[in-house]
Amino acid sequence: MSCIPNSVCKMCRRENMKLFLKGDRCFTDKCSFERRPYPPGQHGQQRLKFSEFALQLREKQKTKRYYGVYEKQFALYFEKADKSKGVTGTELLRLLETRLDNVVYSLGFASSRREGRHLVKHNHFLVNGQRVNIPSYNVQKGDVIEVKESSRTTNKVMGAIESVKKREIPAWLEADHGAFKGTVKDMPARENITLAVEENMIVEYYSR
Repeated sequence: MSCIPNSVCKMCRRENMKLFLKGDRCFTDKCSFERRPYPPGQHGQQRLKFSEFALQLREKQKTKRYYGVYEKQFALYFEKADKSKGVTGTELLRLLETRLDNVVYSLGFASSRREGRHLVKHNHFLVNGQRVNIPSYNVQKGDVIEVKESSRTTNKVMGAIESVKKREIPAWLEADHGAFKGTVKDMPARENITLAVEENMIVEYYSR
């Protein structure tokens, strides 16, 4: 289903930041990154000097893992962003941010992006009244994302709505949890994307 393995906490430690891959656990003191904020492995606590290429690779890996996409998918997103009229790095992040699985998570209908992918693939959501089960589907301004009526009592959806208070809904989205729906108010600007990444380094990685 996803390129994210079970040992997702190691990914956060490798990228030296929380990627929020385990839902509610990431907001508790059980979070592995909070307890061991250094890279995994026997050399994890040593000071290492990274080359320019290594830094570019880490930024690419961090972004890929944050959104939970495959290497080939990520390269295709970059190719599409590179052909767009906007700034390549910003367009890349916008394409990833507007994926349906990410939007479902951001609206608070899933506790993680991985869970969002699972729910989308199992036909729990409608976009503008039509069933969409493609996690990579890119939403557009004005789209209405809605939990299918028969899925509104599922434990995962109800649990996610209950715990969404721990995080903020992005400014470019509007959520109505009482009606189990959300609206794309606008396309995300760079300042609306909270991922701490230097996207220009990803552009340099693919341009080498």
